[in-house]
Amino acid sequence: MSLQERLLSIVEKKKSNLCVAADFENSADVLRIAEQVGPHICMLKTHADILVDFSQEFVTSLQDLAKKHNFLIFEDRKFADIGKTVQHQYSAGTLKISSWADVVTVNVLPGPGVIQGLKAALSEQEQRSRGCLVIAEMSSADNLATADYTKHAVEIGEAAGDFLLGFICQHRVSQKPGVLHFTPGVKLQAGGDNLGQCYLTPEEIVGRRGCDIIIVGRGICQADCPASTAQTYQKVAYELYQKRQ
Repeated sequence: MSLQERLLSIVEKKKSNLCVAADFENSADVLRIAEQVGPHICMLKTHADILVDFSQEFVTSLQDLAKKHNFLIFEDRKFADIGKTVQHQYSAGTLKISSWADVVTVNVLPGPGVIQGLKAALSEQEQRSRGCLVIAEMSSADNLATADYTKHAVEIGEAAGDFLLGFICQHRVSQKPGVLHFTPGVKLQAGGDNLGQCYLTPEEIVGRRGCDIIIVGRGICQADCPASTAQTYQKVAYELYQKRQ
């Protein structure tokens, strides 16, 4: 089963196209949220490089929760360097991301070599169980991912073959069959924060712009009850997703 087939199977089985962004500085907080929202998500997004106590024990616990609740682990690393450097960033060092993250993000400003570097870190068998999301658009105000950049990012991503799971974007950017569209900056109420983040609603992202997976962070993680809030997002987003099928 390919990574894409695995994700779509989870989406259908759990009736969830929700990814929760667990952007915490402590491993215990990531694991706590993963346990609380696990039944309602198809993916959990991490930022391992901001954890002050990253460890192999954390990785094992996170993988156990992913297996228990049936979700994919998505490390938002945003690789953006020459291929050889990226190859080592992905597979070596303290984090050893390729050993535990099903999905990673990649910024294609360096060109196609950045994706080639990721693939070079994996065996052919490992490539079938791993994948990348190419950043085509961003949700922050005044970002430089202009239309021309998006066009080239999509071209580079589509050329990556099965290793491409999809795009990080604000609207549907690819017509290639099987390519999925993931959107951060989603909240039940539109708005923004004081650091330039712009929030759009599930109705806008899934219903009108045609994206597939919503990525929600503070709207769930800072809620009084993350589990019930995640369930609300799950229901709203999946109903919108089903209407498009």
